Amino acid sequence: MNADRIVADLHAHTTVSDGTLTAAELVAVARDTGLDWVAVTDHDRVHPDISAPVVERDGVRVVRGIELRVDAGSERLDLLGYAVDHTDALDAEIERLQTDRERRGAAILGAVEDRLDIDLGVEPRPGLGRPHIARAIDDSAAPYDYADAFDELIGNDGPCYVARDVTGLERGVELLRDACAVVGLAHPFRYDDVDAALDVARDLDAVERFYPYGRAVDDARIERVAAESDLLLTGGTDAHERTLGEAGLTAEAFAPVRERLPDAADAT
Repeated sequence: MNADRIVADLHAHTTVSDGTLTAAELVAVARDTGLDWVAVTDHDRVHPDISAPVVERDGVRVVRGIELRVDAGSERLDLLGYAVDHTDALDAEIERLQTDRERRGAAILGAVEDRLDIDLGVEPRPGLGRPHIARAIDDSAAPYDYADAFDELIGNDGPCYVARDVTGLERGVELLRDACAVVGLAHPFRYDDVDAALDVARDLDAVERFYPYGRAVDDARIERVAAESDLLLTGGTDAHERTLGEAGLTAEAFAPVRERLPDAADAT
């Protein structure tokens, strides 16, 4: 047995937010990658085709999760909720957020199409995110690829950027605590103020430790915060396309997280 094998990738997206794989395709990729567990953590949305907090499909245990963006005041952070149970309050907030995403998507599309004098052929819908729009720009006749679309048009400082209304930090934590087996902070070293982000993590259940940042990070710092605040260490690829297992948890690292997750229900 390979002790270094990644068995759980706990951060992945599907087509119900800004991923390119359906849930069924994601499971197939997870199985082909050799994963035992994968978490579907779509942005501000609980996948409608995953029928329980944990299900088993084709030999892979699938965790129903969510990545919820929250406003922490000086910065917006991403929270990860694992093994989601539906609650009226969370479902209502998700519906509000998806309505706002659709509004915001329409506004960004309109701004891009007016600026470039093109029709991107994208319809506003729940789950629409900037990656969808960037892909459409890349596929169009406009002289911008995917990265250019963010850098020059729809990034946070871009001329076609439109802000969206997100959940407040305290409210977001409350909603997820009531609905999820584990609540954690995603990718702490992606934020401008890492100290403030890690301070938020101290009041949660977990912090994402294993993540493909693509740059040097202080892993010991995350582990120190986790030890001081009794946090679980989670991790995943943050997959939006077909790559899974680029980051995640070995069997040993996953064991304490597994203890907090319910058993798998029969897939339906």
